[in-house]
Amino acid sequence: MMEQVTRWLEKDPDPRTREELQHLIDEQNIAELEDRFSRRLEFGTAGLRGKVGCGPNRMNRLVIQETATGLGHYLIEQIKDAAQRGVVIGYDGRPDSCQFAHDTASVLTSLGIKVYLTHKVAATPIVAFGVKHFNAAAAVVVTASHNPPEYNGFKVYWENGAQIIPPHDSGIAAEIEQAATKPVPLMSLDDAEKHGLLVWLKDDYYQTYRSTMNTNPLLANHTAPESIGVAYTAMHGVGAEMAETLLQDAGFTKVYSVKEQREPDGSFPTVNFPNPEEDGAMDMVIALAKVNNADIACANDPDADRFAVAARKPDGEHQMLTGDQVGSLFGYYLLNKTDASKQLVGNTIVSSTLLSKIARSMGAEYYQTLTGFKWLTNIAMQKQTAEKQFLFAYEEALGYTVGNKVWDKDGLSALVAFAQLTAELKSQGKTVWDQLEAIYRQHGMYVNAQHSTALDPKDPPVGDKLRAAQPTMIAGRSVELLEDLKALTRTYADGKTESIDLPASDVLIYHLSGGARVIVRPSGTEPKLKCYYEVVEPFDPAESFAEAYEKADLAMDLLIAEHQHTI
Repeated sequence: MMEQVTRWLEKDPDPRTREELQHLIDEQNIAELEDRFSRRLEFGTAGLRGKVGCGPNRMNRLVIQETATGLGHYLIEQIKDAAQRGVVIGYDGRPDSCQFAHDTASVLTSLGIKVYLTHKVAATPIVAFGVKHFNAAAAVVVTASHNPPEYNGFKVYWENGAQIIPPHDSGIAAEIEQAATKPVPLMSLDDAEKHGLLVWLKDDYYQTYRSTMNTNPLLANHTAPESIGVAYTAMHGVGAEMAETLLQDAGFTKVYSVKEQREPDGSFPTVNFPNPEEDGAMDMVIALAKVNNADIACANDPDADRFAVAARKPDGEHQMLTGDQVGSLFGYYLLNKTDASKQLVGNTIVSSTLLSKIARSMGAEYYQTLTGFKWLTNIAMQKQTAEKQFLFAYEEALGYTVGNKVWDKDGLSALVAFAQLTAELKSQGKTVWDQLEAIYRQHGMYVNAQHSTALDPKDPPVGDKLRAAQPTMIAGRSVELLEDLKALTRTYADGKTESIDLPASDVLIYHLSGGARVIVRPSGTEPKLKCYYEVVEPFDPAESFAEAYEKADLAMDLLIAEHQHTI
């Protein structure tokens, strides 16, 4: 191992990580050295993501340069005219992101690949937008999204504008392995610019994204925007400038931004965890909404591809909507704004089935994919036809894409669309909660929940154990249908089977009597079993929203308790 460490020390271009590594050597910190050098940070369908530090199992300049080399070689092999079509590169506000983006540009241009590089921080959807805009071969965003401050990442988009999926992930990974054994090719950015290989994306590019969103017909509902108040936070990320501009363009005059969280700051000083889903992360924007009597309190995560919202209730308090509730509201709203019979909408297997019910009731086509937004957009492109155009997709983890201007989740356009939805409802004397209640009264009271169970790493694979003894009842509900995404079979209670048209994945889905559902999925990164639950309870006309929700919530508690007891 020490030979590998010495070679790394010689190649590392960054004095900070060289010093860090030398310190570990001097201290003879063998455990830490083994952690840094026993493996390489794995390149997968989300690209790279990990803690910043020295060694191949961390995010650092040498890892970025080797990754960019592997990506460049793969693009040249796989895509005709990749060098001329180029790669769009952008980055978030974390301390190393600009340097990592510039290193990526230095490597790609040295391979003769044209690069479009943002001149300042950029929201992830603004960079993803550039692939189709420039007809580029790919895009790279240097971001760790909503991970803690010590992380960074390298996200790759393919020529279709969506995140990469197999086989490109393993193909790029193989090229990175080769690149790591050779000297890294580099060209200075000044030289790249002189040779016509580097184009700086300045403000006019950002304005192109802005004007594209402003002319998106799905964001053209200008019903009394001045009537609602919108509190907003960028959560120390890169979304504020564009988010506030788009809201202003759409006619929203009462927009209140959390100033303490407005500017990019990769240390995230006012939140424990920069993820809007985490407890406490939305506290400051909700407080600002309350002070200003705003109708909604909204957040983007630090790279602005996710969107979260809390809506004011009759008692004046703001309550968070779940990702599934926002997704269902969007589905209902957007299908009502279009000819639903010509639309295609989708969500992931762990998201609520309510969207499928809404789509069916309105004559739209619905599709479902594995978890991960990369599947939602790649599959949408495969499924859409002249008769059925892609409209909307979402995942329960706060990811939404409205229309086809960005083939990935876009928290900026989602913010505008939700504000417009809220304003239209207010013009009709309704709130977001009134609309959600109306949807539930039509389709049933839906409640969704997640539960993670730690496993003993020494135990045999939990999926195999579950498959060896499949239940016929869970929490007093009969299993009416079992979907095994590893075997890609669908088995009904009467024994009838069908094949499933999805990529294989270690997931079991139990459809239970009464519309309930249990999904069991072992984590791919840690010894943990992830369980996703859904209950659907009848909404009696005589019941209030609170009563119907309490009944469904009790059913959910029972389902989780009984199911967890059996695994």
